Amino acid sequence: MTHLMPPRVPRTVELPPRQALHAGTTQVLVIGGGPAGIGAALGAANAGAQVTLVERYGFLGGNATAALVMPLMSFHNEMKQAVPGDSGRLLPPDHGEGEPVVGGVLWMLLDHLVRAGAAIRPSVETGYTVPFDAELFKLVVYELLETHEVRTLLHAFASGVVSLPDRARAVFETKSGPLVMDADVIVDCTGDGDIAAAAGAPYEIGRPEDGWTQPMTLMFRMVRFDHDEFAAYARTHPDQWKGVHGLWDLVRAATDAGELDLPREDILFFATPNDGEVAVNSTRVTEVLGTSVWDLTRAEFAAHRQMAQIARFLRGRVPGFSDAYVVQSGVQVGVRETRRITGEYRLTGEDVLTARKFDDAVARGAYPVDIHNPSGRGTTLKRLPRGQSYDIPLRCLFPRDTERVLVAGRCISGDHVAHSSYRVMPISMATGQAAGVCAALAVSQGKRPRDVPVGAVQDELRAQGASLP
Repeated sequence: MTHLMPPRVPRTVELPPRQALHAGTTQVLVIGGGPAGIGAALGAANAGAQVTLVERYGFLGGNATAALVMPLMSFHNEMKQAVPGDSGRLLPPDHGEGEPVVGGVLWMLLDHLVRAGAAIRPSVETGYTVPFDAELFKLVVYELLETHEVRTLLHAFASGVVSLPDRARAVFETKSGPLVMDADVIVDCTGDGDIAAAAGAPYEIGRPEDGWTQPMTLMFRMVRFDHDEFAAYARTHPDQWKGVHGLWDLVRAATDAGELDLPREDILFFATPNDGEVAVNSTRVTEVLGTSVWDLTRAEFAAHRQMAQIARFLRGRVPGFSDAYVVQSGVQVGVRETRRITGEYRLTGEDVLTARKFDDAVARGAYPVDIHNPSGRGTTLKRLPRGQSYDIPLRCLFPRDTERVLVAGRCISGDHVAHSSYRVMPISMATGQAAGVCAALAVSQGKRPRDVPVGAVQDELRAQGASLP
């Protein structure tokens, strides 16, 4: 059995006209229920708008739940030098004390997760990451949206958008047939910028020299892991484990024996809030594009085969894993990078690494530049200056050549280098909240989103607890 290949000679055919069910009208329509979409929906609702959120899967959470991207990475600057800790704790040891640069909806979510026993608060002990339980994450998000009266539709894939004289109309494919929904403003939180691209916004993909994007990763959870046994190994082999990654000698031995064939040189996994469980982030599929159905199919085949290899390697060669097994893999392979919608400002890697500030800042980030090699082994990691953060301007959320669509999350306007920092989930939630607030104010003021005074957006974000300069 093999995956279907794209046709050698592309040929298009005409489809017959069709009718769609009109599902209603809303003030703010958020498309995509991942971290950016959650931020956008709650930001818009808290600003007084009627909000509808539509998600392609049968649950919310996006990459946090569909792709099992765990934990939430650090959203703190680094005020002090990291102090090496327990080599077996399975959480990043290289992030010293810092202050949060993302607030608002993210902290609302974290508070609910912690109260539900679904997450561990960020601290020096967690490397300022947030380990969480993906299944409980789904339930907490449902409750948050219900509390804020966000209407939600699941199992609906956004396939297009139509511009109307006074609003936008999104098209969805569902088991009930096609349906449409009208909105004063749409916030595109699809990750891939599907709606903005369909509306005609220009975009970039990949690094400038060849167009390749960061590789895809299928994450998975293993249980019946003996943490004490592994920690003992890590302490007696300090050169072989650095907090959350390593095992270089074991990987090399397994590769030489023909047991492993991975385009990376080490193994990476994280602790979760649950005893005896780890989240494994070690598959890597290169030279595939997340907006190609052919590449996505090929990536799923390759990633699942890599997962099987890694699980056998861990059980057979790594202390602590002899009784462990894979209990869950992502619903789909995790995609780091696809379209970056061209906005009124394009955030650059230099902006990130020099901690640049902007008058129209609506979100901040402090996560490093983190580029997994699009072509194979190796990862580039560059940190911001000590104690600093960079601003994300509101202009990055306004796609060019569109009027009623905003973008949030990893598809906002930026270059390949800047994207490798702002793509992480806490920052995506912050840009989502900003886009939702701007959309709500555009509705209440009867303006285009780009005509809303930035000061009004910043004031509302501050009122919602967002972290701004």
